[in-house]
Amino acid sequence: MTKGRVLIVAGSDSGGGAGIQADIKTVTALGGFAMTAITALTAQNTLGVHGLLPIPPDFIRRQIEVVMDDLGADCIKIGMLGDVATIAAVADALRDLAPGVPVVLDPVMVAKGGHALLAESAVEALTQRLLPMASVVTPNLPEAAALTGLPMKSVEDMESAAAALRHLGAQAVLLKGGHLESDTVTDVLATATSVERFSADRIATRHTHGTGCTTASAIAAGLAQGQDLRRSVLRARAYVRAAIAAAPGFGAGHGPLGHGVTVDVDRADLGGFVS
Repeated sequence: MTKGRVLIVAGSDSGGGAGIQADIKTVTALGGFAMTAITALTAQNTLGVHGLLPIPPDFIRRQIEVVMDDLGADCIKIGMLGDVATIAAVADALRDLAPGVPVVLDPVMVAKGGHALLAESAVEALTQRLLPMASVVTPNLPEAAALTGLPMKSVEDMESAAAALRHLGAQAVLLKGGHLESDTVTDVLATATSVERFSADRIATRHTHGTGCTTASAIAAGLAQGQDLRRSVLRARAYVRAAIAAAPGFGAGHGPLGHGVTVDVDRADLGGFVS
């Protein structure tokens, strides 16, 4: 297995639980090498986002350019983008500078505390420009509903939405079911050849800040290291569950995960999590 170079295109979380900080911790914990192109700065803690400063699109492209020119990447993970101009800059940069590199797209729209992280006007741009580039897209239920316009009230609805997202251009979809009202959490993995459900008991905890970022980055690390998508997803789920169990208990709101855990995917309990 190669070490795996992952270029992360996402926003910064000053509280360290999500965004670039969670991405770097995750890729590092799983044995990969993390690089970044930061799209925005946030003043953020476990209680929410208290300020946001976008990075100019031309500088986002410059970050991608210099990393690809010198270090290269085995996989690219995309997180928070924010607006149409940023989406266009990232899509153009990937087309020009990273053709053929696998892309894990986490369509970040709303922070755990409810703060909007993607302009409503940018949803169409995300769908048209980046979904067709995605080796796998990893939405939660509200994000999938926004992208497809479909209801999200059952696992069957999730499978319909996953098919719709594939029809929009994504090669594969990991649709996370943590928002369904159930003691069991079910995620749906849809590819060109199969649709698979992963189910397990819900973990009762408020320490779930950054689970979406962590999941996508863990998948990206696996793909960068030469794993196939299914094994990358299995390891990502095992890692996130272990990280939730190891949460340090910091903060008065949605606390961060314990990213410094190790997992053996062949022996792990592949349980569910709130995404």
